[in-house]
Amino acid sequence: MSALARYFKSLEKVVMGYDKTPTELTLQLEQEGIDLHFEDHLDKIPKFLTPENTLVIYTPAVPGNHQELNYFLQNGFTVLKRSEVLGEITRNTYGIAVAGTHGKTTTSSVLGHILKEAGLKSTAFLGGVVQNYDSNIILNGSEITVSEADEFDRSFLRLSPKIGIITSMDADHLDIYGSKEEFEHTFIEFSQKITEKLFVRKGLPISNASTYGVESGADFDAVNIEIKNGIYHFDIQTPDNILRDFVLKLPGKHNVENATAAVAVAIYLKLPVERIKSALGNFIGVKRRFNRWDINGKTYIDDYAHHPTELNAVIHSVKDMFPGKKILGVFQPHLFSRTRDFQEGFAKSLGGFDELILLEIYPAREEPIEGVTSLALLEKINLENKEVVSLENAMEKIKSKDFDVLVTVGAGNIDTLVKPIKEWLHEN
Repeated sequence: MSALARYFKSLEKVVMGYDKTPTELTLQLEQEGIDLHFEDHLDKIPKFLTPENTLVIYTPAVPGNHQELNYFLQNGFTVLKRSEVLGEITRNTYGIAVAGTHGKTTTSSVLGHILKEAGLKSTAFLGGVVQNYDSNIILNGSEITVSEADEFDRSFLRLSPKIGIITSMDADHLDIYGSKEEFEHTFIEFSQKITEKLFVRKGLPISNASTYGVESGADFDAVNIEIKNGIYHFDIQTPDNILRDFVLKLPGKHNVENATAAVAVAIYLKLPVERIKSALGNFIGVKRRFNRWDINGKTYIDDYAHHPTELNAVIHSVKDMFPGKKILGVFQPHLFSRTRDFQEGFAKSLGGFDELILLEIYPAREEPIEGVTSLALLEKINLENKEVVSLENAMEKIKSKDFDVLVTVGAGNIDTLVKPIKEWLHEN
């Protein structure tokens, strides 16, 4: 949503909006001249807005009883979902869409960065803030668009891309899809909307596509992987030859995989290989995707992971990088339905920490579900040192703990802890 806000602001439109809670991102938007408010009230709608001069964009995360949204719906305004607007913007461009339960933000960010560094007239709409640009939109022209194809609410079926990437199909949003089979079927439906070329991670049940992977025998395969001073060095085997000496500063083999997908598309677009390597080598990363700070002898890592598969990737990466170190995890579950549907998976993943502070569930768009609580999840986690804490008391609890590595993970408002944690570590 904020990438679209910035896009329309760049077109010199008046942009304003509602969000449920203030965050670092909403503060940035306000500083960029976008007028925001945080209470759902009709008085907040300016009188100069009319059906003739206003486009209303909303995300399906907004509840059906939202007063402002209903006002616009009932008074003749043009009201479109985020995915519909993205569909309109990308329809008349050379569209590249990145879909997948995990990996789409990093993959689309790397690809958007490569295209810009190669001088292509492109815009990338991203689900995270790219640190190279301190923004979730990379604006460099309108001939090519890169967008994340969001599976929530089947939104990605509204896109009509020339090129598609599918990174993963681990079941999620079962409150909408009902079953793993229906979830996978919808991804197959998305794959059939790609009009020119599709790239999928090796092993996914999608046919008529080029594959990519890490040491997997894929069409585009990252091989000869070495880690030197925490930085990945690797080659990429393509269907035609082997391209050598790629460098990636992001941690974890899952990110090598994401980068390989982006490189596969760049090669398909016939971009100069040296430009691709240079862009990949200077890509810093995405905010809240394994961001790392080393402060006064402690290491602090923050990540957006909110699904058991993502948690596993983060925890395995941390353990690989810091063998023998004591790792304290702070996790905020996101959505009651997701916590219910993947309770066993979360319990197993979170057991990988040495000690755990479990925050209360972040509800986002949902009402509570009886019996689904952080305490119920905590009981299933096989850890000796574990406890449930409110977000308000989390900072005080963290300060009382002994650790070498601190990891905060979750997709809700746990990111409000990042700044105070860094300040506290600098003080000690």
